Amino acid sequence: MDRRIICLSIACLAACADARERDAATSASASASISVSAGTDVDTSADGSGPASEDPGVLDVAAEGAGSADDGGSSGQGCKKVDFLFVIDNSGSMSDEQDSLIASFPGFIQTIQTTLTDAQDYHVLVTDTDAAWGGECPLLCGFFNGTCPDIPSYPCDGGPPSVCDTTLGAGVTYPLGSDATNQLCAFTSGHRFMDATQPDLSAAFQCAAKVGSDGDGNEKAMSALVGALSEELALPGGCNEGFIRDDAILVVTFITDEEDKGSTGLPEGWFANVIASKKGDESAIVMLGLINDADQPAPLCPAETEDAVKLRTFVEMFPNSIRGSVCEPSYNTFFEQAVALIDQTCDDFVPAG
Repeated sequence: MDRRIICLSIACLAACADARERDAATSASASASISVSAGTDVDTSADGSGPASEDPGVLDVAAEGAGSADDGGSSGQGCKKVDFLFVIDNSGSMSDEQDSLIASFPGFIQTIQTTLTDAQDYHVLVTDTDAAWGGECPLLCGFFNGTCPDIPSYPCDGGPPSVCDTTLGAGVTYPLGSDATNQLCAFTSGHRFMDATQPDLSAAFQCAAKVGSDGDGNEKAMSALVGALSEELALPGGCNEGFIRDDAILVVTFITDEEDKGSTGLPEGWFANVIASKKGDESAIVMLGLINDADQPAPLCPAETEDAVKLRTFVEMFPNSIRGSVCEPSYNTFFEQAVALIDQTCDDFVPAG
């Protein structure tokens, strides 16, 4: 009689354990989902298809039980740091696009700060696509009594550029020339990038991101991107010393309206160099490309725009990537989906070592 009671007790305990395991599995499945409102200009696959957002002017990342490193919804440890690199085309046709990027940045970074609650340590570096500095003003200043006729705001008394000012891929701190800020950007980091100590990050970004329109028409977006992440510029004393960190995820945004014809190499080589900057961990990188949309069924860019095949190929090599139309009047919906992707990449991140 006692043996039967013991057996029944064991069977009840086993059934209860099975029920708890089923409940846990259901909870984990629900926590892994994430809902993002995406715009039609955002390409989420090779054919550029994707859902549309009804309000392109608002960053709205809806996380429905999104997994995190703390709640068990992700296999990673979660990131505590994020390094943002912006590669901005400074050729003659890019002034309006720079304005659109600057207008979208405050909403983007604010949403990042409220979404990535555990990753409040960030670096933000801006570089352009040509090493030229100041356009024709350095020459004209000497002929017109210390002024540049075409650009009255140009600081003719600013002195010659530093080595880093004329190094492709170096962080921009003093954008000079046509359509540029024409002032020294005050970064509290003491480096050529902004960090979390910056009291007004949006204002500092606006200063740096208005890189102007005096750059070469043969844009070197990929050479600038690879250069910005190179060991040469990252070494102690290098132009970008301290920017890229092994224990941070890397978020790259590049914006250009033409195919890249000025850079050396091919997409496979550019990809390999970027991956090498993160010690081979491609899952620690988010690649965001704002390029022309000549390959789309209803392109917004001019009909004569050349399809950016190499740039598109490069973006699609990264498992965590989005591309959008550089000709879209607002980039809010593009960055809306970017935040969701960055959040998931951060959750899945396992720091080196």
